[in-house]
Amino acid sequence: MKIEKKHLTSLISKIRREIGHKDVDICIFDIIFHEESGILLIITPDRPEKSVIIGKGGWVVGRLREELGVNSIHVEAYSDFIVPRYRMGLAVEKLETIIEKYPSQYNKPFVNLKILLNARIENPYDLGSVLRDFNGLDLHQEGELTNGEFKTVVALSGGIDSSTSLIMAKMLGFNPLAVTVNPGDIILPKYFRESVENLTQKLKVKHQYLDVDMKEVIEGSLEGRFHPCGRCSKTIEETVFHFTRENNIPFVIYGDLLSSGAQSIHLEEYSSDSMEKCISRGLNNDEVNSSVNSTFLFQENGNISGDKTGLRKVNFLSKGNVLKINLPALLSLKKGDVEKIAADWGVKKRGGYGCPLIGEVHRKHPHMRRFSIQRVLRETRAGVLEPGEALEQMTGII
Repeated sequence: MKIEKKHLTSLISKIRREIGHKDVDICIFDIIFHEESGILLIITPDRPEKSVIIGKGGWVVGRLREELGVNSIHVEAYSDFIVPRYRMGLAVEKLETIIEKYPSQYNKPFVNLKILLNARIENPYDLGSVLRDFNGLDLHQEGELTNGEFKTVVALSGGIDSSTSLIMAKMLGFNPLAVTVNPGDIILPKYFRESVENLTQKLKVKHQYLDVDMKEVIEGSLEGRFHPCGRCSKTIEETVFHFTRENNIPFVIYGDLLSSGAQSIHLEEYSSDSMEKCISRGLNNDEVNSSVNSTFLFQENGNISGDKTGLRKVNFLSKGNVLKINLPALLSLKKGDVEKIAADWGVKKRGGYGCPLIGEVHRKHPHMRRFSIQRVLRETRAGVLEPGEALEQMTGII
């Protein structure tokens, strides 16, 4: 079915008049229609034009769907994609420097990631079609490692963000090993554990639980001494990272949506004197470069540069060095994006906000709710959450 922009604008104007809305100019930037799924994507120049097409209470877009006979209509504002496009460009630049420094058996997933990012930059509006066209690995195939191949640890909580990270990690060829930190039922209830186990079985990915003692976090938050989320997240991240480093695994993936662009991927060094250790063994510069397999140039402030002045060499593959990747943030995914990807694999978004612990903290200490709301607003400011999604979460908190 061919949908003309001119026909669409006149149809929207007609619907608005029929339901008593103001007669205003209809501005459409682009139209993308996916025949197979029957989904129509309408892109407007900015959010006010988006509101015009949606109409009060969604009446206009609802009538439009009926008149066109399509399965679904999504309306997006072009202005909402300018910043994500820029961030993905920064991520591509960072990836290019990383690809150069790893041997071929390590950089294949990064090459795939770069291809996917460039496709997202070309078409930031329709993640579904980008993923359908992406020639990634078969997600139903069991990931058996051959000699010389590596694993990547993926932190998996059972929520939609981390589940999407695991799905994408396998698609990109990261050979994921899923690990779940288990602080007990009050933080990781049975339904999250079931979600974790179901997803790893479907993806044919190996999975491991890591026990951790969070008694101080649980007791302190229930007593009202502090909000639990920051301390809990830090403990979980450190536990996963320690497991990754102890098992000499080069990459770890988290489901963070916020640290976007170049900050979504960075090296955590085991020690700052790796080069000095090589030099102390009496190796010259060429031998040092050969012995470490892969080196990278960093300025002392962490900025990447091709200028060797004031830079030190870092061995990416030195034992204990781990590359941290916040995959959803790197791909500039929004909450709605991860929800769709996870749902395709049977992972459903849970109602309410957070785990049972934070629910109990809110009940016993209502003043703590403002800190949870601040966390929601932080994601909203970053463009990860739509205002309606943020309102739903804040309603669950209140």
